[in-house]
Amino acid sequence: MSEQQINNPLHGITLEQIVVKLQESYGWEDLGQLIKIRCFDTDPSVKSSLKFLRKTPWARKKVEELYLVTVKREKRKRRKTEMKRLNRR
Repeated sequence: MSEQQINNPLHGITLEQIVVKLQESYGWEDLGQLIKIRCFDTDPSVKSSLKFLRKTPWARKKVEELYLVTVKREKRKRRKTEMKRLNRR
């Protein structure tokens, strides 16, 4: 395995998994406001989003960046919740 892949936080995650996760976290409407691309605003679906994102590198980059921010935020939130739970003991 190359060093580049070891340090790649998106390694092993498909674009479909990313789109589904973001849609579940934000919903299409909020996702369309966070990232201004039509595939999230006009008749949104995972299939149409994947088709567009696979052909449009700048949009895919924005989606991947939002995914990374979202995952980090969720990890922080879980860690914080776990610390509170442990401190109650």
